[in-house]
Amino acid sequence: MNVSIVAPNKTLYSGKAVAITVPGKNGSFTALENHAPIVSILDKGTISVQPKAESEKVLFEIESGFVEIHDNIVTICVEVL
Repeated sequence: MNVSIVAPNKTLYSGKAVAITVPGKNGSFTALENHAPIVSILDKGTISVQPKAESEKVLFEIESGFVEIHDNIVTICVEVL
């Protein structure tokens, strides 16, 4: 999946990932390759990006935001702490 995480003043992450976990308004959820299209509001919490199966996860603490997933493209706009 191609993942972009942007804040108002900078890009926090841009690259490929095999999994991403976000703090959705109704609870955290994980998106994998070929996830169904979705748009969700994000709550305060942690975004976890798994760049490759054997790589360390990259974590981002956020205040709020939203995520859109479609066609293996994940776009996340956030407010950071």
